[in-house]
Parts: sequence; C-alpha cells; structure tokens
Amino acid sequence: MNINRRIAVTAACSLLLATALAAQQPRPFQIQSPSTLAYSVKDGQQAVEITNVAYEMTNEGIPGLPRDQRLILRKTVHTTELVGDIGMEASATVQAWPLGVDLKQMPLYSLTVSGVDPRTVNAELLVISRGLEEVEWWSVYALGTGAHLFDTYVPLVQFSTTRDVQTLRYAGLEVPPDDITDPRLRAPNVVAVLTYSSADRVLREAIITCDSPTIARLLRSYADTTRKLTVDSNHRIMISISPSHTVAVPIAKDDLDVAHAITSTGLHVTVWNR
Repeated sequence: MNINRRIAVTAACSLLLATALAAQQPRPFQIQSPSTLAYSVKDGQQAVEITNVAYEMTNEGIPGLPRDQRLILRKTVHTTELVGDIGMEASATVQAWPLGVDLKQMPLYSLTVSGVDPRTVNAELLVISRGLEEVEWWSVYALGTGAHLFDTYVPLVQFSTTRDVQTLRYAGLEVPPDDITDPRLRAPNVVAVLTYSSADRVLREAIITCDSPTIARLLRSYADTTRKLTVDSNHRIMISISPSHTVAVPIAKDDLDVAHAITSTGLHVTVWNR
C-alpha cells in the first residue's frame, strides 16, 4: 500500500506577532467560504468531488499560547471518490487565527495533509484521519502551533497521570508501512513504535521488536492483524496485537518505564529516538 506521509506544516507568523494582533482592539468582520459538490460521469464511471469548509472556535487553555487565547480554525476537506471503488483521494487543510484577527490576514499556521475529518481534542491537539483506503490511521498535531507530534494506527488514547488535578497525556501506536522513509523502521524485526506524548511535545517513544522476522512481519500486517491500546488503573500502557501477543509498559515519573516492560515471549521494548 502506498501511503502518502508527506506533511506540509508552514508557520505563517510568530507567536509574538499572533499575541500582539490578538491584543489589539478587534474589529467586527464577516467571512464566507462556500462548500461545493461536483458530479460527473466518464466512460460509465461516476465520480463525486466535494469540498466542505467548516469553522470552529476553540476553548481557552491551549498549550503554548496565552491562557485566555482562543483560536478560530478554518477546516477545508476536499474529496474525490469514484463510485464503487475502494478508497478516495482527499486532502485536509487547517488554518488557525487568534480570535479577533480578521481571517483575511495571514494565519498563525496552515497545514495540509492527505486525509479527512480534522478534529480538536481537549483544546490541545488536532487529529486528522489519514486512512483513505482500507487501513485506519491518524496524524496528531499540537493545536497551538500545528506542529506534527506523531502518527498512530490505533485510536488516540488519552489519560491523566495524576488524580487530584488532571495532567493529560496521550499515547499512540505507529505500525511502519513498507515505504517508510526511515530505514531503521524497515528492519525485518520491527513490529511497532509506541508514543507517549504531552499536548505540545513527544515525551518518549519506544520501539517494539520481535526475535522472529516472520512473526514480526505478521504482527506488522494491516490485513491480518488487529491492535488495541489501553491504559489500566496502574498507569500501564497495555498493547494487544492479535492473535496472542501483548506488551505492558509502565508509566513512571511522567515517562515510559521501558526497563520494567512485560512482553510476550520473543518481543522486546527499547527506547527509540527519531
């Protein structure tokens, strides 16, 4: 499967400039962005092309921005689908402005990736669905800056590492595709990469490997293998990889305690650095 993993994130202005603009006396404005649909038939093949534009105002408390700062997001999703075929072509563009800034001005950031359904999580993250064919996966970005944090092939997991006051953390599991650019992740014994992240930076990654390249290939399979990631009451990240392989990685001192990870026979977990 050929998955487009090229990510274009362009910072349009500095945080200092954005803060200064937001501090100015806001002026009323109104803006419209039309959504469109085009239907066509060529050689008996029906095609539907849709562009949807949506606006969203975020909550306050975005990491990296002033505490009372909100953002206005313009989310544009363009899809082209051949009726009856598997998959589609799609791109998602997210642009962000500080609340009160006229959207005719340059955005704080703009990012465009192949994907659909951009959504915010806890006024901290931006998550975009990248699985346009048969494999579900997601890219996760810092909401305040648009910076790419990590990719995950299981639904994003969120949890708090403290009880009295929430300290939100996030986890994902990346299963490297065959065409991944990092040659280290093309090694035959690689199974997956576990990511442990805050809202604005990756805190730790750990790579899962297998003694048997044959089993590793099976555990990396998108078609023949299912995966699940959860966090239990003892603050352990639990990974289940069908048919019967498991990994448990404790969280200690706001970090992955790789030294005390428990795995099925033949699996190993070690610290990974990009």
